[in-house]
Amino acid sequence: QVHLVESGGGLVQAGGSLRLSCAASYSVYAMGWFRQAPGKEREFVVAIDYEAEKIYYADSVKGRFTISRDNAKNAVYLQMNTLKPDDTAIYYCSTSGQIARMMRGDIDYWGQGTQVTVSS
Repeated sequence: QVHLVESGGGLVQAGGSLRLSCAASYSVYAMGWFRQAPGKEREFVVAIDYEAEKIYYADSVKGRFTISRDNAKNAVYLQMNTLKPDDTAIYYCSTSGQIARMMRGDIDYWGQGTQVTVSS
């Protein structure tokens, strides 16, 4: 079983930035982030494959969020810039054996989530 530990959430004003981190207990192929806002379903945010050659963003975060990974640390990072109140959600780190599966929400392991709150 792979354990995922997220960190870096918090409260920030609109237009500000946050950086989320996620450390996995084992090396995994695809890593990514989903988010769930109050009263809404969990939605895909971004995914990255092991070589960082395939990266896919949700349209809502393109140009503002950047994902990266450090395979030596089994870690993935999400730099979030120009944050908006609509970005307020619990952000979940996730892993999957295939990036296409991850984008469909077919996830092998989830982290516990970290709260991101953007005030207007």
